[in-house]
Amino acid sequence: MSKQLETTYNPKEIEGKLYEKWCEKKYFHAEVDRSKKPFTIVMPPPNITGKLHMGHALDNTLQDILIRYKRMQGYNALWIPGTDHAAISTEVKVTEQLKKEGVDKKEMGREKFLERTWEWKEEYGGAITEQLKKLGTSCDWERERFTMDTGCSEAVEAVFIKLYEEGYIYKGSRIINWCPVCKTSISDAEVEHEEQEGHFWHIKYPIIGTDRFFRDCNNTSRDDVRRYSDCSTPR
Repeated sequence: MSKQLETTYNPKEIEGKLYEKWCEKKYFHAEVDRSKKPFTIVMPPPNITGKLHMGHALDNTLQDILIRYKRMQGYNALWIPGTDHAAISTEVKVTEQLKKEGVDKKEMGREKFLERTWEWKEEYGGAITEQLKKLGTSCDWERERFTMDTGCSEAVEAVFIKLYEEGYIYKGSRIINWCPVCKTSISDAEVEHEEQEGHFWHIKYPIIGTDRFFRDCNNTSRDDVRRYSDCSTPR
């Protein structure tokens, strides 16, 4: 007796088993094959600060379409998955979690805090991986990486040292976003800007070459420079 087909599509009955079969058959795994032209995508690693959102879903769907298309074209296609440690953001998340438990990060000590952070990584890094699999992403999971894995972190260190020695990375004077709580610089993406009513900007710390700056401002007085921004930057 034939089984009655369901009137509506039930993804839970099909997609999980199908994806598991794909992985077992290693359809997404790639080895070196010099008879084929290589095509590789390195997934921009999602931060382990939480779970994936719609933006991640869109981004990875587009990558999946591209890598599958290249496979069908005969390329030796490889899509490398991974997750990012997002150090400062993750530290903030773990610290907030500890506060809810009534635990002070400073009292824990470095080693205990690192242990707790790795626990966070296992929880949310694992959740992200499962979410990507639920999307049906055709990644080579045998090559999954975390940015703090020994090989990855050593490679990053080696590249940064090389770039520094070649003069591409250097120390310079520039305005940065400084976090007085974390005691470190943070990116523009991690800053929340607030408009405040008040006087024109002022700087509470000395600037290198201040005297030359005022001298080169077409003899504009210091008071005028404080009031207006029509003076060129230091040369």
